[in-house]
Amino acid sequence: MGIVLSLIKIALAVFLGLSLLLYFRQDGMIFLGARLPSAMLDELRRSFPESEMHLTAPDGTPLHGWYLPAPGARPAPLLIYFGGNAEDVSGMLPDHHHFSNISLLLFNYRGYGLSQGRPSQKNLIGDALFLYDYFAALPEVDRERIILMGRSLGTCVAVELAARRKVERLVLISPFASLRALARKHFPWFPVGPFLRHPFDIIDHAPGITAPLLAIIAAEDRIVPPEHSRRLLAAWGGETRALVIAGADHNDLGPQAEFWSAIETFIDGARNRRQAVHP
Repeated sequence: MGIVLSLIKIALAVFLGLSLLLYFRQDGMIFLGARLPSAMLDELRRSFPESEMHLTAPDGTPLHGWYLPAPGARPAPLLIYFGGNAEDVSGMLPDHHHFSNISLLLFNYRGYGLSQGRPSQKNLIGDALFLYDYFAALPEVDRERIILMGRSLGTCVAVELAARRKVERLVLISPFASLRALARKHFPWFPVGPFLRHPFDIIDHAPGITAPLLAIIAAEDRIVPPEHSRRLLAAWGGETRALVIAGADHNDLGPQAEFWSAIETFIDGARNRRQAVHP
């Protein structure tokens, strides 16, 4: 009996220790951060002159990003991109040619790239609202044609923003319905519910969003299993399309021809429909 009690005490101590470790390290696990090496920054500044931007959030936190205005007629549509939990969004700059005649906005989260401050669910959403309001007010931006694009963690930010502001459509790469539910999937033994500080329960907003959605899903995704993406699509209040890329894992999406083809077709559909309504 004494051995059994000792084993139970050891098991409880291990469980408590791991639980405390996960609780205090959760911010670092959710927001991995991403550096912007000086050599890469120099190259981007040479390749995209006059595109770099520094803005100050309402609470005084400096934010860093890039803004590429669309060539041609004004006002132009605007695409705002939100990156994954280990992504410096500056890496999207070389892909700007996929968004013809659309302005592109890339800003790093707090603690990512050259943006300062600490990331959190509240801060990411607050900064997204700030950026939307700042750029939607520019005369060169058609505020009726704002498109949101997010990857993994960035899909949560995009959905939270779409629930609060008018957007024309969304492109979500590896989306999931709830970070809380995803955490329960990966840590089934940990009491996630009361301890997760950044739950991102975006499925609660999905029924109220009527903007069309394109979801791109990796069929072999081990971080965001496809069923978590499908839950969000099933709850969505507007039209949905899904592209499932066979054989792809979470970090494999992008090189496939169908990846960019689907995005371009989806965005071009918005532009063509707008032109038909307003010839």
